[in-house]
Amino acid sequence: MKNVTVLASVAFLALTATAFADGDAAKGEKVFKKCQACHDVGANAKNKVGPELNGIVGRKIASIEGFKYSPAMIEFGAGDKVWDEATLTTYLHNPKEAIPKNKMAFVGLKKDDDLSDVIAYLSQFNEDGSAK
Repeated sequence: MKNVTVLASVAFLALTATAFADGDAAKGEKVFKKCQACHDVGANAKNKVGPELNGIVGRKIASIEGFKYSPAMIEFGAGDKVWDEATLTTYLHNPKEAIPKNKMAFVGLKKDDDLSDVIAYLSQFNEDGSAK
């Protein structure tokens, strides 16, 4: 079953590999409203139920100081793995399938445009919350 999940994720990535490159950050800001109950971004971002997401694209997985990550997320991020666009796409599409037993309760973003748009939006923020 684990192999099926990995193959499905790889197939999904292959189909959406160029989609996030064309994301619309303004539309992504609207999609991010689904995330704001648990995540923060921007100049005064802080950890909530989930970690703040400044500089998420390119950031080491499970690396925000002071946030209590699930063991599953820590294991997933082992070896200096980073949140690149492909990993974010797979995770945000179906968090529980991508990283079983992680704490994120969100069901995921099912539309390719929503995925690419929210990643484009998040890509605008440096680690300190300033705009790139």
